[in-house]
Amino acid sequence: MDYQQLRSNMLFKGLSEEELRDCLKVLSGRVCRFEKDTVILRAGDPAECMGLVLSGSVTVESNDVWGSRTILSHVGPGGFFAETFAFLHDSVLLVDVAANEDCEILFLSIGTLRNLSENVNWRLKLISNLLMISMHKNKALSARSFHTAPKTIRARVLSYLNTVSLQEHSTEFDIPFDRQQLADYLNVERTALSKELGKMRADGILHFHRNHFRLISIPEETP
Repeated sequence: MDYQQLRSNMLFKGLSEEELRDCLKVLSGRVCRFEKDTVILRAGDPAECMGLVLSGSVTVESNDVWGSRTILSHVGPGGFFAETFAFLHDSVLLVDVAANEDCEILFLSIGTLRNLSENVNWRLKLISNLLMISMHKNKALSARSFHTAPKTIRARVLSYLNTVSLQEHSTEFDIPFDRQQLADYLNVERTALSKELGKMRADGILHFHRNHFRLISIPEETP
């Protein structure tokens, strides 16, 4: 395990290598590998551990009994999932977590923090870091709500792509979703999304190839 790389992660910010080693031991840290499309955590299961993505990526999804899927977030290297459920340790998961590609995950029994002595020198640092992570996750979920609020597909696409453009400081970028995943994330039908993207390209608003986009102009009025 690359301790130096882990220490640069937001979760372990401020921990010395000795503290990190002790932390991983106390929280029963273990690394697992998953192939693409594997369901890593399933809704309804007890939330025993949080996950830290070391390589690859995962999607956090809501799948109902009628087969509808909504992608809530994409988690890449250095990102986290299930931390709130695992910390509370008294509820079941309400979402599925699936491997978006072959990935490597570090699992941590984060609920153990609640029972540790106040004298454990890294405990307060880790809890503080978890709070910051939770705030970032809440911001990401708020962003998705913002993207799915518009009534038209075009407005939803423009909202999402504009946010990515601002985050990347560029009008040309890759998005982490394939076409079906983008449709699920924006809560629209894939066929309708593909049709609207084609119209937007014809209107000179953007160019795209697979998950690579280049924004050209924004219309004065969003349909």
